[in-house]
Amino acid sequence: MNLNTNKTTRPTPASNRWVRWLLIGAVALYVGVLILAPIVALVSGAFREGLGAALETLSQPEVLKAFWLTLQISAIVVAVHSVFGVIVAWVMVRDRFPGRKYINGLIDMPFAVSPVVVGYMLLLLFGRNGLFAPLLDALHIRVAFAVPGMILATLFVTLPFMVRELIPILENFGVQQEQAAATLGASGWQTFWRVTLPALRWGFIYGVTLTLARALGEFGAVLVIGGGIQGRTETATLYIYRALDERQYIGAYSAALVLGLISLLLVMGADWMRRKERNPA
Repeated sequence: MNLNTNKTTRPTPASNRWVRWLLIGAVALYVGVLILAPIVALVSGAFREGLGAALETLSQPEVLKAFWLTLQISAIVVAVHSVFGVIVAWVMVRDRFPGRKYINGLIDMPFAVSPVVVGYMLLLLFGRNGLFAPLLDALHIRVAFAVPGMILATLFVTLPFMVRELIPILENFGVQQEQAAATLGASGWQTFWRVTLPALRWGFIYGVTLTLARALGEFGAVLVIGGGIQGRTETATLYIYRALDERQYIGAYSAALVLGLISLLLVMGADWMRRKERNPA
């Protein structure tokens, strides 16, 4: 009689090692194809004619103006979300009110809606024949094909990043320390500034980092609502699009490489600061 009929065969250490290396290889291939290969292609394209040609292209007035506009829009977007993102996260965690779950779902809408659709929706609202066109004309305010519309578009597509970074931290933080501070006589503002905000620090930093990186790289929404008018509403990403269309490949690759490096440095810098605090030595 065979007594080992119901016994399962356990994998040997050698088979475990093969599975482990197979998974590592799959991860390396996946990351390499999706991330490293495009970076290598950008570097190769930007320096195809040497460093001098890339620097000369990046120093052209139209390129500098496009980058400056990108930085201005990104700075405004980060400032707005730094304030209202914290408020939204605070209200969503601390309060219960009718319609809360619907607002919570709407926060993630920018993840699901195409940026091009976002730009088109803004045109329907603020364009020449848009819903708010009579009011804007009366106030002599221009939104479509102007910087204000581009700011609105970028605000929309970057909405979730700060909120989604802060909500889990607030939920885990609880209210015990805030209640203790209130018991000791601290005002609401003192409690938030000295107790709650320090607990939100790293979520806030990562939210700012992701928001800034996303704002720097926004293309579809700002193209539709801004029009990509050279010298007026052309951001860095729109310059890259125009340069590719005009076969100015060195300029397109160089600008794309700069944007990619800025985003990479932002994420790596935030991660480095976090590790530095955890391991001061």
